[in-house]
Amino acid sequence: MTPGGRTFVDSNVLLYAHDASDTLKQPIARALLEELWSDRSGVLSTQVLQEFYVVATRKFDPPMHRTEARELVGLYATWSVVQVDVEMILDAAALEESAQLSFWDALIVEAARRAGAMRLVSEDLQTGRQIAGIAIVNPFGAAPQAEPEPAGTRPP
Repeated sequence: MTPGGRTFVDSNVLLYAHDASDTLKQPIARALLEELWSDRSGVLSTQVLQEFYVVATRKFDPPMHRTEARELVGLYATWSVVQVDVEMILDAAALEESAQLSFWDALIVEAARRAGAMRLVSEDLQTGRQIAGIAIVNPFGAAPQAEPEPAGTRPP
């Protein structure tokens, strides 16, 4: 997933990695994050870390203990982290309009752009789309369907 560039991680990917209640998406998210840890190509923003903390401590069932959530935020903060500032908010507001995104998604894309990311992994944006030069990838998307075998080639 990461050869040749940085990968910006949206909060939903972080959340699935730490939410044991989603047994389908958790292993996918964990494998992706392990790869990004290994090759040091993961990028986040302060927005992503804030969303992770709030959702993990308030919406997980059961909620993650605040101490554990703070420790995880601290660990992920060792990655490259884009700080949200006023200029970024204004640039995201312009991107919201030009790319027809929600403001929060535009802020994620703008953070990825500022980080020099080539990919943005998120389940919230249209996979395969390019926004501001960044490839959008949904790591939880369905695998491509195999071509059907011609009749009579499969054993009974």
